[in-house]
Amino acid sequence: TRNAFLHKLVEILYSRTTTEFKRGTFRVKGDTVDVFPAYLDNAIRISFFGDEIDELSEIDPISGKTLNKMEDLALFPANLFVTPKEKFKESIWAIQDELMQRKTQLEDEGLMLEAKRLEERVNYDLEMMRELGYCSGIENYSRFFDGRQPGMRPFCLLDYFPEDYLLVIDESHVTLPQLRAMYGGDRSRKVSLVEHGFRLPAALDNRPLNFPEFESLTNQTIYVSATPGDYELQQTEGVVVEQVIRPTGLLDPIIEVRPAINQVDDFLEEVDKTIKEGGRVLATTLTKRMAEELSKYMTKLNLKVRYIHSEIKTLERVEILRGLRLGEFDILVGVNLLREGLDLPEVTLVAILDADKEGFLRSERSLIQTIGRAARNDKGRVIMYADKMTDSMRVTIDETNRRRDKQMKYNLEHGITPRTVGKTREEILEQTSVADFSGIEPKIYVEPDPSQAIAADPVMQYLSEKDLKKAIDNVRKKMDKSAKEMDFLEAAKYRDEMFSLEKLYEERFPS
Repeated sequence: TRNAFLHKLVEILYSRTTTEFKRGTFRVKGDTVDVFPAYLDNAIRISFFGDEIDELSEIDPISGKTLNKMEDLALFPANLFVTPKEKFKESIWAIQDELMQRKTQLEDEGLMLEAKRLEERVNYDLEMMRELGYCSGIENYSRFFDGRQPGMRPFCLLDYFPEDYLLVIDESHVTLPQLRAMYGGDRSRKVSLVEHGFRLPAALDNRPLNFPEFESLTNQTIYVSATPGDYELQQTEGVVVEQVIRPTGLLDPIIEVRPAINQVDDFLEEVDKTIKEGGRVLATTLTKRMAEELSKYMTKLNLKVRYIHSEIKTLERVEILRGLRLGEFDILVGVNLLREGLDLPEVTLVAILDADKEGFLRSERSLIQTIGRAARNDKGRVIMYADKMTDSMRVTIDETNRRRDKQMKYNLEHGITPRTVGKTREEILEQTSVADFSGIEPKIYVEPDPSQAIAADPVMQYLSEKDLKKAIDNVRKKMDKSAKEMDFLEAAKYRDEMFSLEKLYEERFPS
């Protein structure tokens, strides 16, 4: 019946509305039910005749105009966190049990403030779950909904693969350390939240896989890297398949070492030669500040230059790399991003400043990866500026020469002439099309909901004077930053938050 259908919609977390018809809601008018699925661009109209469905159609959510008729429909939940009723009740009870245990433990340790804070926080979340079916941060209770025991690994996409699947890990020398670090970084943050009563211990089980767990889920693995790490070499027992020969016949670049004294002046001379020949230039420095200062200095000399480092947003980086390839500027200065995965055939010179400063940025692997950016052009060359020959530099030069010799012999044997794979403007634009989405979407101002404000969070009621002041300062900084970026809608939201917190501060700590 229609009523049974409406109850089912509520069970899978759709909300009934009479005003704003948006994703995840439904509206009812007589025997007609309009549903706007969270995963579709258009809404669905279900017309009932008595206890039967008379018609299914796809409609425009704004005008209500019928777009096409439908024979059948699979309607999925409005939210990821949908759970069967019985399982949901069991999970609520389990959360309450853990809350009582943890609260008692904190009180026994004399941490009354933390115990009260935890009780307020969890009861607030439970109330939201009972009313809405989910709450903000519900993933921190995932162990209860999954039916896992404390310490059990989380379920993940790898569980859906067959036992004999093949795993390919690209740029493994970077990917594997990141896999290891994910677990440690997540845990160190959450341990602090648990200790101070912001979260239940169950939050620790909402985590990434640790490395042994990841290993247990892999069977056959191919590690792909120009500079494999110690772990990969150990796993393969030193047996490595090398792909040194390129289909284009291109060789690894010639490496030249020059004194670091007056390195900037020498570099500028080489830049001038390279630009006159129609090439592009990459330069790597040791710090973000050095990259920015070098860019400013070169700009004053009327050179077309940009810099790139970790503080620049991802899509903006793609835009910068596109600009280099299209010739909008000639020189790109970076720190640690001009490495793996960059295919820049237009680059003919890579300069490594302060190459003899041993460390993470001038290690053997970093140097080989950086040098590889000049290997896409038959005129590619590398200049290392250094006052002494470090072990990393020596290994890098020896390895590059070994590969270069092998490539030259192969080319001679097979009559191959190295050639740069040139790209047209249209091909470059197509390759870097993701940069077209870097613009900020226009935002609509929504009147702030007081119940969703930071000041409405029960945790705020128990912050010390110092911590509350800090929270106000943080919101003020966000407001100022949004205003500087001309994002006035976001700035207005932070302004309202700041006023609410200041009012709370005056109530709790009257002067």
